[in-house]
Amino acid sequence: MEYESVNPFTGKTVKTFNAFTDSQLEAKIAKAASCYETWRTKSYAQRAVIVAKAAQLMHADVDKFAKHATIEMGKLINESRGEVNFSANILAYYAKNSERFLAPVKLHPEHGEAHMESSPIGVIFCVEPWNFPYYQLARVAGPHLMAGNTILVKHAGCVPQCAIEFEQLWIDAGAPEGLYTNLLISHEQSDKVIDDPRVKGVALTGSVAAGRSISSRAGTNLKVSSMELGGSDAFIVLEDADLEKTIPWAVWGRMYNAGQTCCASKRFIVVDEIADKFLAKFKSALEALKPGDPMDETTTHGPLSTESALTDLLKQVDAAVAKGAKVALGGKRIDREGAFMEATILTDVKPDNPAFRDEFFGPVAMFFRVKDEAAAIALANDSDFGLGGSVFTKDIARGKRVATQVETGMMFINNIDWSDAELPFGGIKDSGYGRELGNMGIQEFVNKKLVRTHDMAAPLV
Repeated sequence: MEYESVNPFTGKTVKTFNAFTDSQLEAKIAKAASCYETWRTKSYAQRAVIVAKAAQLMHADVDKFAKHATIEMGKLINESRGEVNFSANILAYYAKNSERFLAPVKLHPEHGEAHMESSPIGVIFCVEPWNFPYYQLARVAGPHLMAGNTILVKHAGCVPQCAIEFEQLWIDAGAPEGLYTNLLISHEQSDKVIDDPRVKGVALTGSVAAGRSISSRAGTNLKVSSMELGGSDAFIVLEDADLEKTIPWAVWGRMYNAGQTCCASKRFIVVDEIADKFLAKFKSALEALKPGDPMDETTTHGPLSTESALTDLLKQVDAAVAKGAKVALGGKRIDREGAFMEATILTDVKPDNPAFRDEFFGPVAMFFRVKDEAAAIALANDSDFGLGGSVFTKDIARGKRVATQVETGMMFINNIDWSDAELPFGGIKDSGYGRELGNMGIQEFVNKKLVRTHDMAAPLV
């Protein structure tokens, strides 16, 4: 069974779903292509009626959406509520701003007049992960539907109820059939969707391996794509950082969503002068977290999304230790029901250890001590990834200087707050390409057409 809801807190199967047959998939693609021919002709105001309504419906029923996310992938209930509200805010943001973002841009050629105009390109296929089962959907649906495209979505197999519920949201908002379509399909069927000439673009949020596979297939078909892949973000702590403010961000940066976030803080790079004090406070704060039922608002340490996610992470930690890493905290499964792992800190991770370049997708932090600011920047850049990162210092000018030198798609000074619809999200290197959210996010799947007017007697030589 490809699509299966299993509560990671109890280990019990909630519900299973059959994948689509090929004929069902064909019908869905055909409907999305047919809907596009009408939707593309709608004004921004007409599109905004439906997108804004979807936002309103999410805001009006936060607990219903949040409960499904917590049951299906174990997210703490307050984090689930936050995700639902942020998702609704993204939809409302694009309903309000898309016409301005895609307005014609006047150019100034030497002769005549010219402008660039933006138009939709067709059906977009989006492959999305389980770790933010609504936010990942909202950040493709909001911009690309407002741009005039239609969307086919393959969501992760472990969050089918969230996927179905988000599709129902669009139906309830008055969307025409085929505007937003959830596909319960296999990986082989996904390849067929990418190959289909009616599909004009491909968006993925997922692993590096998935990115290589899907971007390659999209490229073979000469289709535009965007890839938001993994990360191993640096959390740089300079010697003048205020630890009373830094430690809470360190805990949040590593443990939010049980550490299952692409742009989570994963490599803690601390200047030697303050390293011992930081590590002691960080360990103490992590030890204070309370594992338990993610539906209980007092729980501060939730389960991983699946049993396999837990076992894979434990194997990664064991492999790191076998190659010389030391466990400063945790490293084991929590002895209780559910897919729980101890908050973990690894030290002494050397460049020849596979862990040095790995992404730990869960509550595992790697701690590094460095001589100074320059060494911190060099270590931050010694990564195959380049998604996000942060630097903590009382000197804002210094923080900006460091941020400029770190090779990554996003940098945060004295915070890790990426949750704003206005802020473009994405990375470089193995973290992918393209941007979601903000003005940049709506530009990924539109045709940028040059239109020039010039009254001339004959072509210029």
